[in-house]
Amino acid sequence: MDHDLIPAPREATFQAGAVRYAFGPEPDLAAGPGTQATARWLRGVLGAAAGWSLPPAEPADPDGRADVRLLVDEGVGRELGPEGYELTVSADGALIRGGGPAGVFWGAQTLRQLLGPHAFRRAPLPGARWSLPYGTVRDAPRFGWRGLLLDVCRHFLPKDGVLRYIDLLAAHKLNVLHLHLTDDQGWRIEIKRHPRLTGVGAWRPRSRWGHRDSPLWNDTPHGGFYTQDDIREIVAYAAARHVRVVPEIDLPGHAQAAIAAYPELGNTDVVDTAALGVWDDWGINENVLAPTEAVLRFYEGVFEEVLELFPAEVSPFVHVGGDECPKTQWAASRAAQERIRELGVKDEDGLQSWFIRHFDGWLAERGRRLIGWDEILEGGLADGAAVSSWRGYAGGIAAAEAGHDVVMCPEQQVYLDHRQAPGPDEPMPIGYVRTLEDVYRFEPVPPQLSARAAERVLGAQANVWTEVMEHQGRVDYQVFPRLAAFAEVVWSRLPEPGARDYADFEGRMGGLEGGRPGVPAGVPAGGHYARLDALGVDYRPPGGPLPWQRRPGVLGRPKDGVPPTV
Repeated sequence: MDHDLIPAPREATFQAGAVRYAFGPEPDLAAGPGTQATARWLRGVLGAAAGWSLPPAEPADPDGRADVRLLVDEGVGRELGPEGYELTVSADGALIRGGGPAGVFWGAQTLRQLLGPHAFRRAPLPGARWSLPYGTVRDAPRFGWRGLLLDVCRHFLPKDGVLRYIDLLAAHKLNVLHLHLTDDQGWRIEIKRHPRLTGVGAWRPRSRWGHRDSPLWNDTPHGGFYTQDDIREIVAYAAARHVRVVPEIDLPGHAQAAIAAYPELGNTDVVDTAALGVWDDWGINENVLAPTEAVLRFYEGVFEEVLELFPAEVSPFVHVGGDECPKTQWAASRAAQERIRELGVKDEDGLQSWFIRHFDGWLAERGRRLIGWDEILEGGLADGAAVSSWRGYAGGIAAAEAGHDVVMCPEQQVYLDHRQAPGPDEPMPIGYVRTLEDVYRFEPVPPQLSARAAERVLGAQANVWTEVMEHQGRVDYQVFPRLAAFAEVVWSRLPEPGARDYADFEGRMGGLEGGRPGVPAGVPAGGHYARLDALGVDYRPPGGPLPWQRRPGVLGRPKDGVPPTV
């Protein structure tokens, strides 16, 4: 190992010894056509960290002279694809040639890592010197979908926190942010034609402290939402960093916040929906949407505004949820039973399929692609729909073999709300134990898939559900450092199946200090951990949670045994 780059590049060769390109106090930057966005980003992050203004240098061509040169190169694109890049450091400076604008940006992220952890700070440190090792990095991603789901419903993450997570995704060469925007516990996106969705639905009076078995409550009202201009800002900020934002509007289940705002959306003949508030607990909720034409028209109006906020060129997919929809109310509802007869569907499961197929077609007519959790397979899908496989691999395998695109995100492997160790110090332990090494060994393409079906795996994403993550620090603790391992899974190509070298990855993350003066034992030093430190990420140290990261005496929902694998 002669570098600490994460995710590991396809090829990296550096000259032996201390041969480096040293930057002067005012380096310049040459940006070719199609690279201006990356040039602005570099001037922003390196201007903050190093105090550089990076004035423009000419000419911006491979033979030109500049400290940093950015080029879109068709040859690199043909060989490595639009997200591929080649970074060369020599006596002439640093040259990044990308297969497309995204490739140039990912090359710039590698350059930033090579500059050292101080390149991730927001102000220069006294006496810092900046240099790069002579050598070449050639790289390209394994998958086109490399994502993170962020649940902002159970606990709201303010806009600045979302922008921060976009930067953290980009720093790890991840390119999809799946925003879970609506659920029983809160509606987080402004819809102008239905103002009560946020006026009522964005706020709940209290929250359970811990999981369902916990007797404790936090009686502080909780809520928040993103205005439409906030959403536009988030989408534009992400697009400038080659991150797509996929919105999720959940239906027909996970809908109590919407029903609390507009009681006519619920099954009014079996429930006094006017008495419902935004849910203050966790779990699967019985209050689901009524299967009526009026409800379809209501949600079509919601989606019309959502599509305007998430343009097709940056967000072609729209997630509709489609999971965990109890049928108890439909079974008891005369109106729902009459609807079953009118539609000619078999039963209540047919009603759920009817909801999904309606919006499948509705979105397709507008040039978008529906994606939903693997329950949407029940009843059949249109050709363009895709599946997020969360209940293990089975749903993804069935969808891919049936000709549908798949994003692999099995709960047992990449749900980052699951606990990271079996010990009693893990805060509010949820689910199975999923260590850093477990996530590193996750394989998105199960061996059961035929070669043709394997091509349907768009990639994978890690999911972060925030029932017991009450603020950004708790989200950081659950997500990092495991997101670094996940990033390597979806970016780095294996020389052969099962060839992941965890010891090498662990070395690039950085070893343990064993306790510095004033620093608790178990806190890491160097490597990628030092970058996370510079970024202010409140990650779980490899030695276990620090005292302020624990939640003693608060019950979670741990699962026993070993989770199923491929």
